[in-house]
Amino acid sequence: MKQKYRLSYNHTIKACFVAYVVQAIVNNFAPLLFLTFQSSYGIPLTQITLLITFNFCVQLLVDALSARFIDKIGYKAAVMLAHICAAAGLVSLAVLPDLLPAPFWGFLIAVTIYAIGGGLIEVLVSPIVEACPADNKEAAMSLLHSFYCWGHVAVVLVSTIFFSAFGIENWKILAVLWAVIPAANCVLFSQVPIFSLLEEGEKGLSLRELLGSRIFWLLLLLMICAGASEQSVSQWASTFAESGLRVSKSMGDLCGPMFFAILMGTARALYGKYGDRLKLDTCMKASAALCIVSYLVVSLSPWPFLSLLGCGVCGFSVGILWPGSFSIASRTITRGGTLLFALLALGGDVGCSLGPTFVGMISSAAEGSLHRGILAAVIFPVLMLTGCAALPLLLKKRHGGVNQG
Repeated sequence: MKQKYRLSYNHTIKACFVAYVVQAIVNNFAPLLFLTFQSSYGIPLTQITLLITFNFCVQLLVDALSARFIDKIGYKAAVMLAHICAAAGLVSLAVLPDLLPAPFWGFLIAVTIYAIGGGLIEVLVSPIVEACPADNKEAAMSLLHSFYCWGHVAVVLVSTIFFSAFGIENWKILAVLWAVIPAANCVLFSQVPIFSLLEEGEKGLSLRELLGSRIFWLLLLLMICAGASEQSVSQWASTFAESGLRVSKSMGDLCGPMFFAILMGTARALYGKYGDRLKLDTCMKASAALCIVSYLVVSLSPWPFLSLLGCGVCGFSVGILWPGSFSIASRTITRGGTLLFALLALGGDVGCSLGPTFVGMISSAAEGSLHRGILAAVIFPVLMLTGCAALPLLLKKRHGGVNQG
């Protein structure tokens, strides 16, 4: 492998960093244009909502079905395919709505194409980094996931600047420019070495073996709670900013979701830099506890500005929960292989949908009170803390379980 490629595993890790920026682009660029789609193409809000739901459902489907497919064609071919889909989807977003008789179908096809890429990236990138022969993989995993946050921030900032300078009517040009990033990263992935999670001749665990493990179910719960804890507040951060600070929608997006994303990325970057001096299990428990505090501040504070500050603290507190859960799973279930990471990604995405949906349902039942919805959603970081505390106890009771390599 080393003789075949002139580039090293350090370049592999850097390509993975860029891959998470690509995922941030495909997840966050189109939502900035939903009002433009609505006004320019006459697409009703119900169909706009369907685009959001469809993007999420396609990525969930990819999470669920990709493990066997990836193992058949190999990680390199799969990750290159993911980037091709991401680039093609972004270009299609600019082209297909004007080519098809019904613009909505053009948008739906484009979303489907790049959602396949985003789903594959989510399943592939973490195990690729985990397989690299690097020191302190827990820190590398945290730093890796911080690039999704920086990508999110970059998409909002660069797009806002572009629209201000050239007009939002030229959004198609920006869509094509964003597509250059996955296209270039596809070329980079073709030139870097990609290692296997399993030793040569070693067989990964089957679905039945994983589902028969109590430890796997606890790890899956951690992933669900990590996704739910993150998105329950993140999805409503803009609303807090707009209603509490009485600012415009654009400023609300900057003060709310971007504030959340910056602090979440900061937490991941700090752990990536200093993780070798910290114990992951302790950091996970401390983060879950801080997340509980932030939820209480957001939901119970009588001052809107303090609630917004609580949103930022929440972003910092959830920073390592997702990548930390991946790292714990990888070291605990050593023969999990691609299937383990695919199921964990599926669990995380389920949590990302479950959290904000739960907040919305409780808020609706409480006559539109978001504060009550988020207060009820504190159950997710509470379960996260409970799961982190229970995992070492469960590991002590295990005698020759799933971790058998």
